[in-house]
Amino acid sequence: MISSRLPMVAVLLAGTVALSGCSTINRLNPFGQDDGPQEVAGEGERISVIAFDDTLTVSDTLRGADFFLPTPYSRTAWPLPGGNLEQAPEHIEAPVAFDVAWRRGFGQGSGRGHHVTAPLVAADGRIYVMDGAATVSAIDARSGQVVWNANLEPTRRSEREGFGGGLALADGKLYVASGYRFMARLDAATGASEWRTQTEQPIHAAPTVTAGRVMAVAIDNTLLTYDAATGAPSWTYQALSEPARILGASSPAVSGDTVVASFSSGELVALRSGNGNDLWNEGLSRASRTNALSEIRDIVGRPVIYRGDVYAVSHSGAFAAVDLRTGAPRWTLPVTGVTTPWPAGDVVFVVSKAGEVICISRESGQVYWIRDLNEDVEQRKTGGFFGIGGTIAPKPLWTSPLLASNKLVVASSSGEMAVLNPKTGAVERRLNLGGSVLLDPIAVGGMIYVATDNAQLIALR
Repeated sequence: MISSRLPMVAVLLAGTVALSGCSTINRLNPFGQDDGPQEVAGEGERISVIAFDDTLTVSDTLRGADFFLPTPYSRTAWPLPGGNLEQAPEHIEAPVAFDVAWRRGFGQGSGRGHHVTAPLVAADGRIYVMDGAATVSAIDARSGQVVWNANLEPTRRSEREGFGGGLALADGKLYVASGYRFMARLDAATGASEWRTQTEQPIHAAPTVTAGRVMAVAIDNTLLTYDAATGAPSWTYQALSEPARILGASSPAVSGDTVVASFSSGELVALRSGNGNDLWNEGLSRASRTNALSEIRDIVGRPVIYRGDVYAVSHSGAFAAVDLRTGAPRWTLPVTGVTTPWPAGDVVFVVSKAGEVICISRESGQVYWIRDLNEDVEQRKTGGFFGIGGTIAPKPLWTSPLLASNKLVVASSSGEMAVLNPKTGAVERRLNLGGSVLLDPIAVGGMIYVATDNAQLIALR
């Protein structure tokens, strides 16, 4: 049973969220990385989907083998945090030299009571950002000049206890979900407010917009939907309640009339987009008798739909490929993560909470290569008295991967960006971004954009 301390653990773990980070670097996960031995759940409890003696290893058959990656293609827009409705952009054309073209501050960074959690979105030559105090800005993608900004923070002091949220673009409109308990729509060209609807619970993730409907996951594990034109509430779906969770949430993925959403309960759910009727429900969970944090089952990274399968990774140590039509798992691997998988061609890339970038065969679930980006990181002990007591500083957390022009790009909470060879996992370049990064990079117009935790937007040409 989860101890009563775990709600506070969930707050501390908020800093580990890469798609929707909720803390500054000095408050990142202070707990150990080792999952240790695992156990089978008792009667009335969830049963782990992975045997407790499973470990992740490179396949002898696939080690050093080649695989297919699709040809990079140019993108001029990135309307959703995952790039498109299925959240599977494949391979983006962005032949950058990783030189900083410009930097632009966009408001309040993460700190006490404020957290930058909104992934970047882009369209029509502009990058859209939201700072830690609900100020939304449109920034020119080439020059870095601010086109407009709109402060959406509540005016009443009693309503200012909140943080987080996200953005989505559709049909020239910018949709805003907020931890201040509201959904809103702005004109993407001017920033003018067009409607605003209060919600009962905070929303810490970006919305998804499809077929005239806006949908977002609130922190009580309710999938909320609204009419995109008016903001009027539509159907809802209530997942299992979870007392211990990471204070973040993911954005639903959509394929045709099927919506796939993930929740802090470890549930991966497929629904009909028109009415919310559930099609299937799959739990991603693995418990460990030595690591209480494995009981936090949150699927914080976005679920991804690619070629008939759904890919998702949970905080409790399960990474799975699930059939979109039936919900049946095709394979499951022991990976603990808070990031979004990136499928492309024959493989899917995923980044673990421990800092491992993993390349996996989509067909078999076997591993091509594993690269530990924290392998050479020296962990230092802080605090204590004459060497007694104190805590060991956690290793950096890394964002979800971005596949751009035959480079695999990830950034970290330590402010570092790593550029890997996607075929071998070899690190080809590391560069210092000058600020902690918890949000996923995006690539549009031949450039890569990164937002730091201190509210700096960086463009790499």
